[in-house]
Amino acid sequence: MTGSQILLMAKTPVPGRVKTRLCPPCTPGQAARIAAAALADTVDTVSASTAGTRILVVDGDHPAPPGWARVAQRGGALGDRLANAFDDTRVPGTATVLIGMDTPQLTAGRLDTALRRLADVDAVLGPAEDGGWWALGLRDPGHAEVLRAIPTSTPATGEQTLAALRRHGLRVHLLSPLRDVDTAADALAVAAMCPPGSRFVRAVAGGVPSPAAVVR
Repeated sequence: MTGSQILLMAKTPVPGRVKTRLCPPCTPGQAARIAAAALADTVDTVSASTAGTRILVVDGDHPAPPGWARVAQRGGALGDRLANAFDDTRVPGTATVLIGMDTPQLTAGRLDTALRRLADVDAVLGPAEDGGWWALGLRDPGHAEVLRAIPTSTPATGEQTLAALRRHGLRVHLLSPLRDVDTAADALAVAAMCPPGSRFVRAVAGGVPSPAAVVR
């Protein structure tokens, strides 16, 4: 699809700065390797989508993949950084879908569905099983301003985001839910949904000590 773009919000996989909720049972180094694998698999998925433009919105010095653009994350609170990501990459007439690096089971087909839906609705929202969301797509990225007032990383973040979009009169299509990787239990569950031999599957197999050590 031309006239569309996908933003990938990411954090450079540095031990001690990413996936800290995996520790324990993982070490900071293992958690960083799992994060790097999730990011690399997600990059491949976005690259395989039909989006016209792909942009890495990054915290840190992680480079842009070949054929991608890159912008730095800007702002303090996550809600501000998300809104700024939409604002800093805004192109008139270009629908935008933003995702994160926490759903390596994501497929290009799911992304293409989100892009197609934006031809008929104002927004698409992909709920996450923990109450947040894994994707937000907007025909007009300016509507991302609503994110600044929504608390993030709570069980109600997704519901509050949906309510805010609807209060602004937007027609919202809900995408299928996905599970985020936050804890080691999440990592094991999500790895079971990924293609065998993927980077994420290999990283989890070598980085999560044992199911018996994993607690929610």
